[in-house]
Amino acid sequence: MEIGANFFYMLVFPGLLFLSAYGMICEWVDRKLYARFQNRIGPPWYQPEADFIKLMAKEEIIPAAADPVMFRMLPIFALAAVLTAFLYIPVLGTQAIFSFEGDLVVVFYLLTIPTMTFFLAGWNSISLFSTLGSVRNLTQLFAYEVPLLLVLLGPALLAGTWSISGMNQFFTEHPAYLFVNIIGFVVALVAAQGKLERVPFDIPEAETEIVGGSFTEYGGKLLAIFRLAIDLEMVVVATLLSAVFWGGSLGLTPVWAFLFFVVKTLAIVVILTVFRTVTARVRIEQMMRFCWKYLAPAALLQLLIDVLFKMTVLK
Repeated sequence: MEIGANFFYMLVFPGLLFLSAYGMICEWVDRKLYARFQNRIGPPWYQPEADFIKLMAKEEIIPAAADPVMFRMLPIFALAAVLTAFLYIPVLGTQAIFSFEGDLVVVFYLLTIPTMTFFLAGWNSISLFSTLGSVRNLTQLFAYEVPLLLVLLGPALLAGTWSISGMNQFFTEHPAYLFVNIIGFVVALVAAQGKLERVPFDIPEAETEIVGGSFTEYGGKLLAIFRLAIDLEMVVVATLLSAVFWGGSLGLTPVWAFLFFVVKTLAIVVILTVFRTVTARVRIEQMMRFCWKYLAPAALLQLLIDVLFKMTVLK
């Protein structure tokens, strides 16, 4: 019985089927809003599904110099890592499907795996554009990863737990404490834009410079899986930020809690879309300088505020 329930969680809700459907909805919202902000009509609601089906029907071509096993397995590893991370973040209420003390760190590092697969995909493709893209993937990782981890530690410090569900429960009981982490939330949004490789940090995939970066040699169903993993990663990152910085379900019933989850995640997607619209792509050294000169110190400041708040107010 427990095995059947686990399969349901992984394959149906909140696993593969739900997350795929919601990821494509979020992609459509992102693309539609991006177009409307530029005074364009934008795609119809079914465009992400149509793109996915079209890619799945295309022929799969593997470069002669690439390792075929690695070439095929990397998209699946990226998708599996994102799906696994989502199971540890609360969707209905304050409790995730799977939870333990320390799952925040596990989720953080599970979300690092897709970036590593992008790097390996480009490196294994053995072409100029894909190799350049893979180097940019890895370089960019070193820029945003530290600030993002630091600002996630702040709410964990206040809540006194490394469990995302525990943090949700704490901030549901003490919603006023959410305002302590405003700086951290802003830093997390900027770092998330880098993690998701969106404008102005879409440097690894800059189509006007390096065609498609790490994915230059990918096509067909393998590219479709990579694209799906990227959509899902946006949902998981939005869910993680909403869970950590905007608290839990505030004691709502499961139906209202689910609607609250949708509102919170879509709100973060909209903020990321606005950020994408009003900025232009920067160079890789500009991003490195920005992250280490401004983002990391801001993250440290947030951590210091959390430590002082913990020692004075929550002692």
